[in-house]
Amino acid sequence: MMNKISAYILALGIAVLGSSCQKDLLTPKPTTDIPDWEAFTQKERIGNEATGLYTVMKNGKFLGGKVLIANDVRGEDFVNLTTNNVTLNATWKMTAVGESQEIKEIWSQGYMAINNANVFLAGMAAKGNAVVGDSLAKIYAGDAKFVRGLSYFSLLQLFARPYWDGAGSKPGLILFWEPHTKLGDYSRARSTVKETYDQIIRDLDSAEALLPKLSASTKFAANKGNSYSAIALKMKVYLQMGQYDKVLTEGAKLIAGTGPFTSPAGYVLESDLKNLYTPKYAGKEAVIYMPFGASPGDFPGTQTQLGYYYSPASVGGNAEYALNTATGSIVADASWKASDARRQFIMPVGSRSFLVKYSGPSPYLDFAPVLRWAELLLIEAEAKVRVSNTVDPSAIALLNAVRGRSDATTVFTAADFPTANDLINAILKEKHIELLGEGNRAMEIIRLGIPFPAKSATVLAVPPTATGYIWPLSSDELVYNKLAVDNQ
Repeated sequence: MMNKISAYILALGIAVLGSSCQKDLLTPKPTTDIPDWEAFTQKERIGNEATGLYTVMKNGKFLGGKVLIANDVRGEDFVNLTTNNVTLNATWKMTAVGESQEIKEIWSQGYMAINNANVFLAGMAAKGNAVVGDSLAKIYAGDAKFVRGLSYFSLLQLFARPYWDGAGSKPGLILFWEPHTKLGDYSRARSTVKETYDQIIRDLDSAEALLPKLSASTKFAANKGNSYSAIALKMKVYLQMGQYDKVLTEGAKLIAGTGPFTSPAGYVLESDLKNLYTPKYAGKEAVIYMPFGASPGDFPGTQTQLGYYYSPASVGGNAEYALNTATGSIVADASWKASDARRQFIMPVGSRSFLVKYSGPSPYLDFAPVLRWAELLLIEAEAKVRVSNTVDPSAIALLNAVRGRSDATTVFTAADFPTANDLINAILKEKHIELLGEGNRAMEIIRLGIPFPAKSATVLAVPPTATGYIWPLSSDELVYNKLAVDNQ
């Protein structure tokens, strides 16, 4: 059961009713009874509902902000400055509980996105497909499955044990395929981690087949699902599962050449890093980004925005988190040279340093990066080494492509890596540097099975065996769904 199902139904009911004409106000319908006969009987309304799938997913309480922030601040790269539990202080301290605001919001918003996809698919099967025709119906189904797959994947990384723990046999998410359109008891037990991943892959395989192939930087290429971005997301999914051979199978569809690496999808590395961090970036390195606009409700809400958390006041942020610059941190790593172009996004302010990748001031319209081309190149590089167990020259070339874009003075050769594991470690470090503050760090820690590092004398390291290694379920879920069992 989704927690507080009435809230989900109310939200979707409002979305549907909002598209109705004003005379409907004279004959109001229950907000918990979704009028699907209206939402799926007109082509324009169906198009609006399809767009709405992405609107729910990009909400600041989910992939438009808090999911990325939680994955960052659970790691070791940031120092909390405000001790404000509204802005994830408990998550930073690794003490978040089922009652914590971020856990309840992310769980609720994620399942709202999933239910919206299920309601949409059911409405299309019942009426909408006949209204829009076969070609458009397939695209809309691909949209819904892309949203559902990405939403399940995002929740799984926070609320379930990693795949390596028991080969996916531990409790995963609560899986729903059917729509919930009325108040009711939707209690259901958790599926396993493997079963959850299997569902994610089914959705993304379907999205790949149904969605068009949109070239990078064309309209909606990074801001809605398309065939290429579904393939790219599968690369990351298989990486989290440790199924490196399947990473390469998907990568073969996207990555061409030996350097500079190109793609049939038109993805390339930006030559100038500054282009990546301009508000509303949607260029050729963007694979999956959450877009925002200045209209009310089209940008993240208060205290869910990336720039609000990480930027200092001088560039319009609230300085909630500074960068960790202590010895042993990635910022202090000697191999990350002072001349590396990526250091331009570290701003010293007094004794602190801040990340200024998200420089747009309030209302914080910088698009939220979920997946970009540089990460895919490093995923491909790691998979090549793990599959071959060699100092793979093509993996070195992929590593050099990412490093060379920012630091032309460093060119790795096979002589730099006595063993395959040394090359893997270099790739992992490069990813840590490249994706700093982009919502990836906790996912890396968990999939690698390493401890969350200590952050202070009171925030100690969290080993993989500890309860706090993953989040507990939302307390709302446990109240309303008696079949769900919390993480132990």
